Amino acid sequence: MKKEITNEENFLLEAIRPKRPTQRNRRKTMKQQMSDILLAISWGDLARTYFTKSASWFYHKMDGRDGNKKPTEFTMEERAQLKGALIDLSDRIRHAADSIEI
Repeated sequence: MKKEITNEENFLLEAIRPKRPTQRNRRKTMKQQMSDILLAISWGDLARTYFTKSASWFYHKMDGRDGNKKPTEFTMEERAQLKGALIDLSDRIRHAADSIEI
């Protein structure tokens, strides 16, 4: 005879069952994080200038998938390097804007 699971037992089973990542708790790809400026920057140029890597390497990292469709992401050092590159680029843009004579 099969025992029925009570609501309390079901609640406890749900609490210990491994959870699949949901959209809410899944880490965003770098591409999603950069969505506001995605079309405004030449990412290939940024990859060559600041990382001395190819554009395809950079785009794979941005998408979170390598050329073989395996998950990949920026290392912590690469994240810091990207942050520095964007700060440097923003400083260069600010300098160019400030040099415009009105």
